[in-house]
Amino acid sequence: MDEKGVYTVSELTGYIRGALTSDPGLSRLWVRGEISNLTNHSSGHRFFTVKDEKSQLPCVMFRSNSRRLRFELEAGMKVILFGDIDVFERDGRYQFMVTDVRPDGTGELYKAFEQRKAKLAAEGLFDPEHKRKLPGFPSKIGVVTSPTGAVIRDILNIVRRRFPVHIVVAPAIVQGEFAKDSIVRSIGMLNRTDVNVIILARGGGSLEDLWAFNEEAVVRAVYDSRIPVISAVGHETDYTLADFAADCRAPTPSAAAELVVPDGEQVASQLSSTRLRLASGMKHCIRNNELDLVQLSRAVEPGNLLAMIKKNRERLSRDRFACHKCMRSKLVLLRTGFNARTGRLDAVSPIGTLRRGYSISLRMPEKSLISRCADAGEGDKIEIIVQDGKIRCDVRETGTETPWKN
Repeated sequence: MDEKGVYTVSELTGYIRGALTSDPGLSRLWVRGEISNLTNHSSGHRFFTVKDEKSQLPCVMFRSNSRRLRFELEAGMKVILFGDIDVFERDGRYQFMVTDVRPDGTGELYKAFEQRKAKLAAEGLFDPEHKRKLPGFPSKIGVVTSPTGAVIRDILNIVRRRFPVHIVVAPAIVQGEFAKDSIVRSIGMLNRTDVNVIILARGGGSLEDLWAFNEEAVVRAVYDSRIPVISAVGHETDYTLADFAADCRAPTPSAAAELVVPDGEQVASQLSSTRLRLASGMKHCIRNNELDLVQLSRAVEPGNLLAMIKKNRERLSRDRFACHKCMRSKLVLLRTGFNARTGRLDAVSPIGTLRRGYSISLRMPEKSLISRCADAGEGDKIEIIVQDGKIRCDVRETGTETPWKN
């Protein structure tokens, strides 16, 4: 065998890799498929397979490219991949080196918007209980927006026309690569001032133009603000994630300016109406007090005062007589009841029994009650208690004769 035509495995694999990577038709490709077997490595690299109904293709996306993604890859997601064919020589396996990913069937930014919205909502950043009430009469307003353009002019003009207050403008880049950090810094700067409310504003634009207000850092800065925030980004139909995190959303920057301060003419009208009501109330109160004073002055006139004293004295005399009569009647009732109860007690009292001619006999010296002949014997000393004293006797004889039973 001629050894010149024999390749080692490494040589063959290297040759195949060189052939594939040098083929212009296998570089800078767009590939459509469905993601499966997705692994997000701790290094930041992503490994997955993209497949269709007939084949599958191993894919690798390194960290440098993964960081630029605006949405998260998910198993089952239909995507369009951009990259180059390469060969992983150790395993002798060809794979697709992905540099960019686009959702298939929906816009990339819209997909990122929905994913981020779901994530932040799950953390509670959009919960209604975190929304704060806007101050009714702010003395100082902070505005985060571009320092040039129609937005800041509209806000200034409307506030000055409706209810002039001090306005602090925190300039910010509101579009492009550096907008996110600029907006976050401006919100933080206003939180170190004494403004009462913050307006976060930008004019209308496409989803991509407004994307800075969908960045997670901006949404968290709005949520963490110690000062209430009004989000006024884009037109009425434009929604950003900052709108959901803010304490209040205004459909336009001009609407935010009208929302943040009251209408001065309306306030003046209300004050005038309130002033009239207060004046009317005070007049009514004074009139009532004057009538009371007239009645009191009449009551203390000498003739009226003497008549009133006489009338009260007569009423007091009648009340005293009625009171004495009532007390006498009550005492009679109480005495009658007392005598009745005394009589019932006397009927069962030993003293009452003695008054009726009965006596009580006690055997001495233990003073035990004698109620039968057997309770005393011949020679016992007894004591007989009668109504007016005691009789001491010696027993000479006992008997059980009871002549009243004959």
